[in-house]
Amino acid sequence: MNSRDSVLLELRPEIPSAKLLPGMSTEEYFQNKTLRPIAKLQNDLFVAVFQNYCRKHKNVFYDISIEKRLDYIENAIHKDMKFRNSLKGMIIGQFTKEEYDIYIQNSSALNKRMMNIVKERLKSNVMLLDQAAFFVA
Repeated sequence: MNSRDSVLLELRPEIPSAKLLPGMSTEEYFQNKTLRPIAKLQNDLFVAVFQNYCRKHKNVFYDISIEKRLDYIENAIHKDMKFRNSLKGMIIGQFTKEEYDIYIQNSSALNKRMMNIVKERLKSNVMLLDQAAFFVA
């Protein structure tokens, strides 16, 4: 393993609830071993990027109800391909070479898992996003 890979792996937080069990599908194992720790590591960056996304879209996000905000997050990730690809890049850029080799074998299924994790992280940060609105305008 090269030094880049070692440093990347050392940076990742441990997630005790991310179980790695025999019999798991390759995708679930990759999700728990790689995607979830990277998403946790990148959480603050995801929030900042989403705040910037909201600013570029006239801060509409901050004027709607909590329920509509959850829909807004969902739509931003699913419909805005440029935004979606940016989020994917933030995760893929944290892969080791070995992880990237695994990723490219089943990128479609892993992309879905990736975006679901990011979407859930942003949704769980809705209150944080709300507080940050006071500093945005």
